[in-house]
Amino acid sequence: MSDKRFLSGDEAFAEGVRLARPQVISAYPITPQTVVVERLSEMVERGDLVAEYLHVESEHTALSAAIGAAATGARTFTATSSQGLLYMAECLTYAAGGRFPIVMMNANRATCLPWNIYGDQRDSLGLLDHGWIQVYARDAQEALDLALMAYRIAEDPRVATPVMVNLDGFALTHTYEQVHVPTQEAADAFLPPYATANRFDFEHPVNIGYSAGPAYNRYYKYRAHEDMCSALSVIDQVEAEFAATFGRTYTGAIETYACEDADFILVSLGTIAGLAEEVVRDLRAEGVKAGSVRIRYMRPFPYEALCEALSGAACVGVLEKDISFGAEGTVFTNVNSALQRAGASIPARNFVGGLGGDDISREDMHGIFASLQKVAEGGSVPLVSFLRVEDEGEVL
Repeated sequence: MSDKRFLSGDEAFAEGVRLARPQVISAYPITPQTVVVERLSEMVERGDLVAEYLHVESEHTALSAAIGAAATGARTFTATSSQGLLYMAECLTYAAGGRFPIVMMNANRATCLPWNIYGDQRDSLGLLDHGWIQVYARDAQEALDLALMAYRIAEDPRVATPVMVNLDGFALTHTYEQVHVPTQEAADAFLPPYATANRFDFEHPVNIGYSAGPAYNRYYKYRAHEDMCSALSVIDQVEAEFAATFGRTYTGAIETYACEDADFILVSLGTIAGLAEEVVRDLRAEGVKAGSVRIRYMRPFPYEALCEALSGAACVGVLEKDISFGAEGTVFTNVNSALQRAGASIPARNFVGGLGGDDISREDMHGIFASLQKVAEGGSVPLVSFLRVEDEGEVL
């Protein structure tokens, strides 16, 4: 059973966190994330959620407090956005290296300068190498569901890795839709109380936060990598159990649409996938074999699933709200790497748009597919193109 409610993405995620019963919440406000910790504070105040709520003095302290709480064996939560996430960067590696299964929500937002509060994905994509699982929600329902699934994945002993759940700033955090909110009983059946041996224990002391020199450090990093990779199978298992409990099905690390016979496939991340699917339907009606892929998990990166989805394409495009200055988009780098691993000779092109919250229109999307058709026919299209830039923004 569930309660259908009209919620924003932020509010839906807060409901998911409430259902997960975190014992410690460390909070610092930053737009467009603030609504999440505001709603959680109200839940704690009303008694709907029994937790220690810490209003700390900075984002750095928010994650530091979460690490400390996790080290005592508590289920913890924090949230941030943009510059706040960058301020946390030092602590991200402590949480990952300590194998503390913290769940954090990040409201994707442009980074400075120029100052901008609107949504792109440069904040989280710039920190992919800090050891956290990264997943990107498409809508408010998925945001709520990911709050529950993230704890199951993070706390699985085969993974033992923190999870960052990313919601597109404003495009998801502040838009409203109907959301099914599960009962607490169902949530408790899906997510049991947290228990771990990786905690301070006066009866059975353990060493936490130690040093490891050159002779041993590599083993810790290699095992962290192995466990991150193993998370792909855990994600599938957790989603199967989630579907059995709540009746909502998710598709693993990627989500495909009309890719079975597609000649031209567009890969994207987050909420823009909805528009991509609309344009695919337009093109299919015109006889163009278009398809789309939404990457749900950027870490661990779904190499095999992505290669399978793209294997029959004549040309692949990657649309992303990110640029690695002087190179290309980070998502494009990862997709190209997947194609290289598979030994595929499929041409691929990168399209950068939505920076600082700029609109990506239906016309833009049609133009991208037209470019992919041009490449497949032997025409010239830059490897990396910026959308909606008067000088065409061609960097490579």
